[in-house]
Amino acid sequence: MPQSQRGPRPATPDDVDVICAGLPETELGTSWGDVPTWKVPRGEKGRGFLLYRRPHHTAVDPETGEEYDDLLVIVVPDAGVKAALVDDPATPFFTIDHFRSSNAVLVQQSRLGELGVDELREVVTDAWVTRAPKRLAAAHLADLDRDG
Repeated sequence: MPQSQRGPRPATPDDVDVICAGLPETELGTSWGDVPTWKVPRGEKGRGFLLYRRPHHTAVDPETGEEYDDLLVIVVPDAGVKAALVDDPATPFFTIDHFRSSNAVLVQQSRLGELGVDELREVVTDAWVTRAPKRLAAAHLADLDRDG
């Protein structure tokens, strides 16, 4: 059966890097010491919009009691967007007390398949727009509107 008849392709962990690398002026660097972090723009002024969080006692699976070992932290534009993503039972996004006051959501890489790749691209692009310099973000969004 053709892909279009099966519905959207489920997202995978590999899609994260493909999507991030495809956005303008991004680079995979580090933050918080050595945490792999996608940043915009490239270079010293880069601001993180998605990071690969290391296991930590502040993020524990309520069912197993084990620390999550595959978390992504994705910046969101504001508290309203965060609430919409976290409160929607159809998405795998959640938060923890450690991120209560920050505009970011968490998702396990092992649950990315619950999202279509287009849904993941939208959330990651919103994160990028939130941290990108205004002119760069405006130019990219204008290109997207022009393309389709």
